[in-house]
Amino acid sequence: MADPAGAPENGAEGTPHAKGDKFWALALGSVGVVFGDIGTSPLYAMREALHHTRSTVGAEMAVLGVVSLITWALILIVTIKYVVFLMRADNKGEGGTLPLMALAQRFLPRRSGVVFLLGMIGAALFYGDGIITPAVSVLSAVEGLKDAPVLGAKLAPYVLPISAGILIALFMVQSRGTASMARFFGPITAVWFLVLAGLGIFHIADDPSVFRALSPHYGLLFLVDNGFLGFVILGSVFLAVTGAEALYADMGHFGKAPIRAAWLVLCLPALLLNYLGQGALVLSDPTARENPFFRMIPEIAYWPVLILATVATVIASQAVITGAFSMTQQAVQLGLLPRIDIRRTSETQAGQIYVPWVNTMLLIGVLVLLFMFRTSSNLAAAYGIAVTGAMFVDTLLFFVIVRWMWKRPLWQAALAAGFFGVIDIVFISSNLLKIPQGAWLPLVLGAALVVIMWTWTRGAQILTDKTRRDSVPLVELSEILKARSPHRASGTAIFLTSDPSMAPVALMHNLKHNKVLHEKNIVLNIETAETPRVRDEDRIRIEPVNEDFKRVIISYGFMESPNVPKALGLCRKQGLKFDIMATSFFLGRRSIVPSAQSGMPLWQDKIFIFLMKNAANPTDFYKIPPGRVVELGTQVTV
Repeated sequence: MADPAGAPENGAEGTPHAKGDKFWALALGSVGVVFGDIGTSPLYAMREALHHTRSTVGAEMAVLGVVSLITWALILIVTIKYVVFLMRADNKGEGGTLPLMALAQRFLPRRSGVVFLLGMIGAALFYGDGIITPAVSVLSAVEGLKDAPVLGAKLAPYVLPISAGILIALFMVQSRGTASMARFFGPITAVWFLVLAGLGIFHIADDPSVFRALSPHYGLLFLVDNGFLGFVILGSVFLAVTGAEALYADMGHFGKAPIRAAWLVLCLPALLLNYLGQGALVLSDPTARENPFFRMIPEIAYWPVLILATVATVIASQAVITGAFSMTQQAVQLGLLPRIDIRRTSETQAGQIYVPWVNTMLLIGVLVLLFMFRTSSNLAAAYGIAVTGAMFVDTLLFFVIVRWMWKRPLWQAALAAGFFGVIDIVFISSNLLKIPQGAWLPLVLGAALVVIMWTWTRGAQILTDKTRRDSVPLVELSEILKARSPHRASGTAIFLTSDPSMAPVALMHNLKHNKVLHEKNIVLNIETAETPRVRDEDRIRIEPVNEDFKRVIISYGFMESPNVPKALGLCRKQGLKFDIMATSFFLGRRSIVPSAQSGMPLWQDKIFIFLMKNAANPTDFYKIPPGRVVELGTQVTV
């Protein structure tokens, strides 16, 4: 975000004011993107937790216990774990599972397969969560139609079609980009949080004794008294903190301080007041436990609040979809997934991307869930397990950061990660009990994605090793060519390769079949740094091999979209000049043949070949002019 224009001339007085404006603008923006998901939890979290307490003795203890557990879950998980601790572990300003994995790899003495696997699992679980959030959020808001004054009974049959219509429309507009609408997300969601706080304050008067629930001993007493049932209820209590990981994942867009300010000044107080209000309402009118949120709304304000709730859930869903696009870009750049068609929807705003394949898969998944589960209560049973898993992955990676990046003693790292790890494991265990009710779905989806990512990285490694074995070192080849010079063609040839120390396959084929070498030959390697972005001055490295060959290494961060012609333009500053339209780009296209004898099992070979065939064309992915590309094929077994 640019600095506000038109700052007063006496800079000393104007700057703090301008900085303050920018800070609160970022804080307001973060309310829409970061806290949309957690802000829509009051629609169903309390209802689901109280639903399980029906058979317990003492309605008052049940309400105080649930409100106390929700309050302390918000304080321990969101405020202490994420806002206080995890947000300090940022990768050049970026947060989230994959940036955290890349950061951990950077500080470990050597690359760790375990850390890589954790990143893979965290990313896979994020998609599992991303498919449920839009369905449960939008459906829980539209279900408010059932309790609508006068028209409730007539509108009840239309809840599912209306929810489906809203979600289809949301996914259809993704290709146009959401930058123009995004500026309204913050203010609308801020109004939503103020309404949550207002409704809470309005109903706390019904039974002010609900403030007792702020003491953690009511929550602990409730868990002890109810034994196994209390443990089951924790799975529903966790619904109040789903979306907490978004604080961390979206840190790069808004910065730590604005997100912390938005949470502590507006979002946390509003959520606590609303849950206390719901508790007070149920204490004074036990029938309200059926749907406490919608029973809170005065009849005169019912329709405006219902519409606002629906808009808030659409904004929350949008944030999850944008997060899935961003996660995909990171996964592709870090080599977890094959090249995928990633389109920029804004030339001016970084990070505004659209991934058609992910958009289509999410839409299909969301609609299948909607018609499979049919109510937000059924969906809430499937919700939570993926989020708890992703949070546990964050905790394990946090241990690596404390130990190796912050260089703290082992006992301190174990204590910090152990404290949060115990909380995570308790919630994971509670959510595992939901498996028969539908929690199996995000787990199956997550497992399938882990298999795909593992197959892709393993297959790519086998391919690289095989190519390396069959290739000649570039230095060795350049010496051979000095002794026996082939026919020389005018112009520049650029050979793309994943291993710049070896002679590229396309170069070998060109020499073997065409018996020709260009005047200038550049062996080009594109590498992904373990940081979100790379500065232009660090983008290019040129290493002369001899007068015929030069190595050029282009570095991109895992949040960037590669653009080879633009990067090659930077070579001029380092004295390497050539006309891009008089340059030939040689790409090696590999035809993969499955083999049960080498590398992976046959079923994995087939998955890898399918992924290879459907990967985005490197010409498009790297923005190379198509008319300048020469592809040379070779057959490889995996």
